[in-house]
Formats: sequence, C-alpha cells, structure tokens
Amino acid sequence: MFLSNRTPELPTPEQALRGRPEPEFSVPGRHTVLGNPLLGPYPKGFEVADFGLGCFWGAERTFWRTKGVWTTLVGYQGGITPNPAYEEVCSGLTGHTEAVRVVFDPTVVTYAELLKVFWEGHNPTQGFRQGNDVGTQYRSAIYTHSAMQEETAEASRESYQEVLDKAGFGTITTELLPAEGRTFYPAEGYHQQYLDKNPDGYCGIGGTGQELSAPSKTNWGRSCPTGIAAAS
Repeated sequence: MFLSNRTPELPTPEQALRGRPEPEFSVPGRHTVLGNPLLGPYPKGFEVADFGLGCFWGAERTFWRTKGVWTTLVGYQGGITPNPAYEEVCSGLTGHTEAVRVVFDPTVVTYAELLKVFWEGHNPTQGFRQGNDVGTQYRSAIYTHSAMQEETAEASRESYQEVLDKAGFGTITTELLPAEGRTFYPAEGYHQQYLDKNPDGYCGIGGTGQELSAPSKTNWGRSCPTGIAAAS
C-alpha cells in the first residue's frame, strides 16, 4: 500500500513475471471475524462475487460487515502471472488487481445490493489509483460469474455513472469482465482479514460521497441464479 512515482501501466504477456505452477504459501482455514471457511466448497445455493476497489484490506472489511455475507477473502485477480506473491503484484509486472472474493447468501443480500456497497465504497473514476495508492493493482474491477451478474453489473454501472455525472465526477474506469479465465489467487495469510488483526491498520479506500439508489426488481436489482458453490 504505497504511493508510486511512476506512471502505472499494465504489462504485456512478454513483460509479465513468469510466476510459478503452485502457490508458495497457504491460506488460513477460517475467517477470523465470520468464523466460516475461506476456501470452498461453500454452502449449496450460496453465490460468489469478485470485486476490486483499491487496497484490499479496507475493501474486505467493507464486505464482511455486510449482512448476508458468509465469508470473504482477499487475493489477486485479472492478471497474467500465475500464483503471484504480494511483492510481485506491487511491482506492476503481474497485471493483477487487489480483489475481494465475497461469498454470500442471496436470500439475505442480493448481488445488486453488493454492487451498491461496491460503488459507494470507493471512487471508480480514478483509473490505476485509489486515493494516495497508485498502481495497476489498485484499479477498480468487477469479475462476474454468470450472465446475470454481468447484466446486473453493467446496469448498475450505468445508473451510478448518471449519479456521478450530476455530481461533477469523471467517467467510471471500472474493469468489468467475466471471472472465467481470470483466476482468483488467494493472497498471503497475513493479508486475510488484516484489519481485524490490526484494527488501527491502514485503509486507503474512500467513496465519492454519492449514493446509488437502492436496487429494485424493475431496474438492476435481479440477483443471479443460485447454486454457485465455488468458482475459479
């Protein structure tokens, strides 16, 4: 979590670090706040959502505090290098963004409601930056796990852009892509629930102060189909 002086730029496959076939570290078994397993399989009927909104320490806390969220874990997503380490991601040579995987009960909280938390929890107009954190790993991102998630995310983006336009903000730069083919690599154990272990730790995310209207079944409020037990 630092301020870089160089202009962030995503690496090409030729420039990206080679990585490794297997991770060099293990992930803790259970969430320190919610008490549930970090890795699947997850309960039947629960769904998975992947978001990037800047420093994943604060981003994860935002979601574990949301009613209906069963577990969260932080990791690296949307890049090239297999099984990256934190220092490699920070170098800008893996192409990943810091992401939060959210496992939730759709009978308690919908995907659309999680999108509201996402949009309001950071500034999605800043490109490769979030506040004082500068780098490709801090870019805003949504990686969808179904056609319904994609449709709902696109509609919510349009709705929030209208809100931001009225408030004088710029264009949303959020990367919105399918999770398929963009493996979520869990981060090192010390990053998991970091702000629970370090309550006074750094949190660099902050919203625009603009609220998105509550979702409804008539606009972008439909949840994606249930039954996603685990996803890559």
